[in-house]
Amino acid sequence: MNEENAIAIFEGKQIRKVWHKNEWWFSIFDTVVILTESSDPKQYIKKMRNRGPILDSNWGTICTPLELLAPDGKKRETNCVNTEGAFRIIQSILSPKAEPFKLWLAKVGYERVQEIQDPELAQKRMK
Repeated sequence: MNEENAIAIFEGKQIRKVWHKNEWWFSIFDTVVILTESSDPKQYIKKMRNRGPILDSNWGTICTPLELLAPDGKKRETNCVNTEGAFRIIQSILSPKAEPFKLWLAKVGYERVQEIQDPELAQKRMK
């Protein structure tokens, strides 16, 4: 897989991502901008961490600074998360825009629990 920077599109807006350790890592900043429409995403992230002491204490485990292409065309270190970390961050976002994504996560999680209890369901979904 190419380790170049790439873009993910969510509701027509861009989230910068980079291939790292054999998986995609996403910009926390971009995710917060899209799901909150905050005029000051850095401040929003700071407040989000203050509201969630467990999130804050695990921030260094969840986030990894990786080089991403900035809007000015230069590469800069940006806090990024893998898919699991992105789900954790999204759970902490208090915004109506994040609610559809949270509902989808809950549905997928519920379906997965059902599949664990009844493996035949997983086979039916694959078909």
